[in-house]
Amino acid sequence: MRIRLDPWPVDTQGGQLSLTPAPSSQLIDVETPRWAAVAPRELPKRLERVYVVDGKPRMEARLLIEDDAGASSFAGYGAFVAGAVNLCPHGTRPALLESVKAMRVLAHGPDMSIDMARLSPRSPHTGRLEYTPTAFREDHQTAPAAHLQALMLRAEQELSHGLASAVPFDEMDAREPLVTLTLQDGTLRGQNMGGAVVGCVKTVGAMYLGPDRMGLLSEMKAGERTPVLHLKYGNNQFPRFTWYVRLCEAPLHLHPLAGVMRLEMYAPDESDFLPPIVRAVANVSGTLLCRLGSLPHKDARAPQNLIPTAALEQAMGRALGDSRLIERRIRAHITAQFPDAAGEAVA
Repeated sequence: MRIRLDPWPVDTQGGQLSLTPAPSSQLIDVETPRWAAVAPRELPKRLERVYVVDGKPRMEARLLIEDDAGASSFAGYGAFVAGAVNLCPHGTRPALLESVKAMRVLAHGPDMSIDMARLSPRSPHTGRLEYTPTAFREDHQTAPAAHLQALMLRAEQELSHGLASAVPFDEMDAREPLVTLTLQDGTLRGQNMGGAVVGCVKTVGAMYLGPDRMGLLSEMKAGERTPVLHLKYGNNQFPRFTWYVRLCEAPLHLHPLAGVMRLEMYAPDESDFLPPIVRAVANVSGTLLCRLGSLPHKDARAPQNLIPTAALEQAMGRALGDSRLIERRIRAHITAQFPDAAGEAVA
């Protein structure tokens, strides 16, 4: 009998090691047919900025609403924020927070006429809460939360690409230097918008690699990576270049995949060409992530929950505000403005 620990706390959803088979994915060697660890490279001097981007949604109240025409739907007061940490990869200047500002929406069903909700505070020092109406297509109980999540992901994608270098990915013009790189928490969203954006998947969840290749993940040393692969997942809807990086050595009491992160960049449908920019990013990813990786005594999700990500999560929490105070203001607003509907809001 042999027992190894999942490195993340038991209250973390899914843990760090879900290890779920991914039968519908397609994986093709695109960098080299030789399946062996690739050593990290030094960061180039021309790389001036690295942005770490993350987002956070929060449903603040679930509602049942009715407009003046008598149409009704499920709805919700919600907020989301997408922000970035601006880093110098060479450590020559302090890190800066950018674009960490909460947006509040009143998510509601289709074909409804809804005005902006303005929740005035009792004290002028606590600020005004304004919820902008936004419609979702299908009216069901979980639709408001799903719509809020979609809005957050869209804002996160736009921020990631707006900050990154607009590097070419085609075969004819692939020599533009990498000046600005964006590390986005989680998988990439939507389609490629032309930026040097890397999705950082912190959990080893879906098992894209076969049993004959999984062993390399355990054998890699800190900073090393696998060769770049061309991956299609989600029933072949999402083509990506992907590779695995080890951020730290796994202690003997932990699962040997502890400390491994999967990275991905946008890819075309065809897998016959690896853009130089993708290879360049893959080469420096181990060096960069090992510098940014958190430590177990500071973060329970170390090392994958990067130090800038943890700082950004705290800043986003402050931008969203105290959920208990906001809940009270929502209840007070509904009680004052719609006394007959006060019981219909469920926090």
